[in-house]
Amino acid sequence: MSGYAFSPRVLTINAGDTVTWTNQDQAPHDVKTTSGPASIHSPMLDKGGTWSHTFATAETYGYVCTVHPNMTAQLVVEPAAAPTNTAHQHPTSAAPATRPAPAKPPSMRMSPTAKAAAPAASKKDDQSPSPTATTSTSAAPRAAQPALDTRNAASATRPLNPLLLLTGVIAGVAVLCLLLVGSRSAAFPSRNDEPTTD
Repeated sequence: MSGYAFSPRVLTINAGDTVTWTNQDQAPHDVKTTSGPASIHSPMLDKGGTWSHTFATAETYGYVCTVHPNMTAQLVVEPAAAPTNTAHQHPTSAAPATRPAPAKPPSMRMSPTAKAAAPAASKKDDQSPSPTATTSTSAAPRAAQPALDTRNAASATRPLNPLLLLTGVIAGVAVLCLLLVGSRSAAFPSRNDEPTTD
């Protein structure tokens, strides 16, 4: 109760909670319900006075100060939350803890001598299809390599295209002709440049 008003104007609690009103004004105030399942009315509270009430029934309560009818507020009491039942939980329902990977038994550990002998033994004893597949896939690039070498050799010995050869010869003759014409024009001046005699 402060400034001739209830604060907060709307308060939400759970059933079983206790609400305490404190008067912080100079004037006296009280609490009286105007709606709700139960009727409550506090004594008149002077400055600094307090009053508490426990609400057991879930419902909405409206209340007012009888001295100051403009002081109204609302209290919403919600059902109490049901307690979680932990009595039926079984330890086996919990997720099993992650077990660390077991260490290799001594029989699976190999000495340096055994490691050196293991590749030779695995080549003899292992007859699974995976090495065959590896061999076939590795043989494929080797078979393709001679084919590439044959293509390179064929491209190196391929004769020149006759059309390209003819084009080169014609271009060379044309260049020679141009050079001859240029050298003649430089050696013999034109008739317009000859000196004139009177």
